[in-house]
Amino acid sequence: MADTSLAETAPSIEDFKDAALRCPLPAAIELIGEKWAFLILRGAFNGLQHFEQFQAGLGIARNILSDRLTKMVDGGVLARNPDPDDRRKVVYSLTEKGLALLPVVVALRQWGEDWGHGPTNIILADTRDGKPIRRIKLMSHDGRELDLEDLMWLDRRSGAAVRREDGWHGKI
Repeated sequence: MADTSLAETAPSIEDFKDAALRCPLPAAIELIGEKWAFLILRGAFNGLQHFEQFQAGLGIARNILSDRLTKMVDGGVLARNPDPDDRRKVVYSLTEKGLALLPVVVALRQWGEDWGHGPTNIILADTRDGKPIRRIKLMSHDGRELDLEDLMWLDRRSGAAVRREDGWHGKI
């Protein structure tokens, strides 16, 4: 049996740091990864459109709300347009980029139900039949549910698996 030293199996911190600097996750977290951003998204997904609605519905300070809305508009998650019914008001609406965050928000809500405050009396259901939606899961191309041990990294350009000796350490 071959002796594998800890040094051979331990992740390289430099490889991890190099990969982290190119990872899209930090930029996403910078844009939407704080409490008020997610609550604003939740509000927008539930029909809130005006500054006053967000402020009253979230109980957020006006200066913080203004800052977060500006950041989300600048980041392309929300659009800011004059209200067609009252030109003195502004309407905030989800962009295509913002709508693409729906699975993220739903997955975080489901995680919170499992590991936070527990399930609430309000559930998310399909409008077609009124049945609760399925849990958000990682799925393979053929529909199998995947766990962490089922995942690997591929080089987008070549399609080759990125192996330990190339800096991959089996984690996302």
